[in-house]
Amino acid sequence: RGDLQISVYSQDGQETGKIALPKEIFGLKINSDLVAQAVRAQMANSRDSIAHSKDRSEVRGGGKKPWKQKGTGRARHASIRSPLWAGGGVTFGPRKEKNFSLSINKKMKRQALLMVLSGKARDGEIIILEELKLAQPKTKEMVQIVKSLKSKVKNDLDRGVMIVMPEKDETLMRAARNLPKVSTIGVGSLNIVDLLSVKYLVMPKAAIEKIRETFKK
Repeated sequence: RGDLQISVYSQDGQETGKIALPKEIFGLKINSDLVAQAVRAQMANSRDSIAHSKDRSEVRGGGKKPWKQKGTGRARHASIRSPLWAGGGVTFGPRKEKNFSLSINKKMKRQALLMVLSGKARDGEIIILEELKLAQPKTKEMVQIVKSLKSKVKNDLDRGVMIVMPEKDETLMRAARNLPKVSTIGVGSLNIVDLLSVKYLVMPKAAIEKIRETFKK
């Protein structure tokens, strides 16, 4: 099969032509198991171990023997830090040293990301613009662009839109940051969890070549 042909639009929603999405990026067959593995790895590797209980070496106090070894009739104890005592150390409690990370090699991670891009292209969830530029970082200008594209996606943009920028664009980022359903990301920061968190990707034509350069084999 050849490259996938999709429409290109202006910022005001007018169709200006067609563009071929490279099949090595947007035409892959989806392996759900690999995608799921990549998601698990990213989520696990971003997880911090917060729960932590102190063992007997970390509990404060208790350096002195609570009572003498013999002659009191009570059980012998060396320290109130012992797990046997209330307020003492905890045995087998959660430790912040626990490592939750999962490994996945770069090739598999890249392949899974491209599979998600391919799925979105196949399902009509990628919108290509001739260019995406704003003169000023005004939210109302971004709202107008989003509104102009609604009819192209069955009025379904409320399920989340991610604007993919070929390069970091502070103007676009500031214009979009107050919109709850709109986010921005640079091509170099694309990741599988963020891609799956939104319904649609909106990107200028320049982003396609940047994606090819960034994720080529």
